[in-house]
Amino acid sequence: MHPALKHTAHRPWPIPSGPWIMHQTWNDLLFAHWPAPVEAIRPLVPAVLPLDTFNGQCWVAVTPFHMTGVRPRGIPPLPGISALPELNVRTYVTYQNKPGVFFFSLDAGSWFAVWGARATYHLPYFHASMKIVSHNGWFEYDCVRGPGTEFHGKYKPVADVQLRAPGSIEHWLTERYCLYTVVGDSVYRAEIHHEQWPLQDAVAEIPVNTMAAAAHIELPRIPPLTHFSKRLHVLIWPLKKA
Repeated sequence: MHPALKHTAHRPWPIPSGPWIMHQTWNDLLFAHWPAPVEAIRPLVPAVLPLDTFNGQCWVAVTPFHMTGVRPRGIPPLPGISALPELNVRTYVTYQNKPGVFFFSLDAGSWFAVWGARATYHLPYFHASMKIVSHNGWFEYDCVRGPGTEFHGKYKPVADVQLRAPGSIEHWLTERYCLYTVVGDSVYRAEIHHEQWPLQDAVAEIPVNTMAAAAHIELPRIPPLTHFSKRLHVLIWPLKKA
């Protein structure tokens, strides 16, 4: 049994049936969240997926991190393809009473990862030039997909780890155990599992961020709600029609 499967009481529904097929470790992750009006997000998400809101607002996240230990089940990590940076732009939906994540874009620093994720999970992955550097407690992150689609910023944790309580906005934003994508008229779901997010309050300085704008999302000109997570082991199940 994978060690992560020993901790399941926090999940909103049981571990999915069938074997998990992919392991990833997410490292030095920033959640930068902005509120967004429903009317701005509704045209950008397939109509078959109901939007999720907190206090009447949608939320959009720009999330830079880097992955290690990326491997299919039963195969050890392979040099050159098992560690890579990623940055995603996402919002939140619920389908059949399962709250999950909908991705507007996912940028990765590996052509192989982009090809594999597009082929197997039908997700909007893009290849980008990416770099993450740790310096004096800060994590400096750069992502350039092309002109007009960039992220340049730095972030760091400023508080101890807290497990956030159900009903809090932090819990609502992060404790989601599936992703959704739509192919044709059909909704597909991929289940995931991990321990509860070990969140730390964070600060971020983001002088350039046009990743959401590339998905036709205008973020409000206010500081984002920011949280940091040092490390999380994640198990992923196959994509299935919901």
